[in-house]
Amino acid sequence: MTLVRWNPLREIERWEPFPEMSIIRQQMDRLFEQLLPPDGGEGVGLTFIPPAEISETDGNLNLKIEIPGLDAKDLNVEVTPESVSISGERKSESTTEEGGTTRSEFRYGKFQRVIALPAVVDNEKVGAEYKDGILRLTIPKAESEKHKAVKVRLG
Repeated sequence: MTLVRWNPLREIERWEPFPEMSIIRQQMDRLFEQLLPPDGGEGVGLTFIPPAEISETDGNLNLKIEIPGLDAKDLNVEVTPESVSISGERKSESTTEEGGTTRSEFRYGKFQRVIALPAVVDNEKVGAEYKDGILRLTIPKAESEKHKAVKVRLG
């Protein structure tokens, strides 16, 4: 009797012309199962990452982060000399309607974003403003960064 190693591709080849596609499909299915919540809600389990914009002047870094639908008290902002961390939670509002259905594309749950800063900053003098869903941080550069000269090597 000859011992033959089992190959799952052989089983798939019997009924599918491209067995590799079936394996990729199975892996994608597993990935989406991990992202979506067990109740099968639409988009609720997907991670929310707030978009950011950073600009640099001689003395400051200006960071703008879009976080609509939250109150300032629901945000946690931490600034270190090298990075900014923003976290919070968007809580769902439960509404019920009799005789109808409600479809929501809002994302709820906790989020966190850590942004590496392009210069060392003085994290004790940060200015912050949160208005209309936009968080604006004015972060002064550290004194050593303001007067830093960089020698350029030519040739």
